[in-house]
Amino acid sequence: MTLRFVLRVSLRIVVSLLLSMAESRGHAAPASDPTGTWLTEDGRARVRIERCGAMPDRLCGYIVWAKEAADARGQPFRDRLNPDPAKRSRLLLGHQMLLGLKPNPDGRYAGEVYNAEDGKTYSVSIWREGPKMLAVKGCLLGLFCATQGWAQVTDLVPGQLVAATGEGGGPVPDREWAAPKPPVTAGAAKPPPPGAIKTKAN
Repeated sequence: MTLRFVLRVSLRIVVSLLLSMAESRGHAAPASDPTGTWLTEDGRARVRIERCGAMPDRLCGYIVWAKEAADARGQPFRDRLNPDPAKRSRLLLGHQMLLGLKPNPDGRYAGEVYNAEDGKTYSVSIWREGPKMLAVKGCLLGLFCATQGWAQVTDLVPGQLVAATGEGGGPVPDREWAAPKPPVTAGAAKPPPPGAIKTKAN
């Protein structure tokens, strides 16, 4: 009787484990939030990852600091290899490189990354490897892949963009990912230009 009781309890434990495994497979693993500012593995850039203005459920990333932001003559580097002629004059510092990454069932974010060094777009997925480490996996044609480790940074360095995205002194989002601007109300009073207000002399 004791043996029968042990077998019955063991069977219940096994069934419970199988049910819990099946239930966990039926639900997507939550994506760990990778927002923040990250130093690339080669130390050449800092990337700010945040919610996209146009689609808050996706992630966008911007170059907010570059070790070399200008050439030997002091001229800032521009996105001259971009396939879109309208973007070839934009500054590399502040441009958008992560293009609306979506969470997937593996608990990662996946989408496309723009590489200004060759003007091409690649598949990419990112996920937290720990409290202060981000794994970034890029793939060419879905076959040749490489993974980098980016370290989270919270300090500020000279030349780093600190303003909000889309604001003066901040990174510039691509048009399709920019936050919609509030509509201008017709007939709304406009503030007078500086110097237009005169005070009466006492």
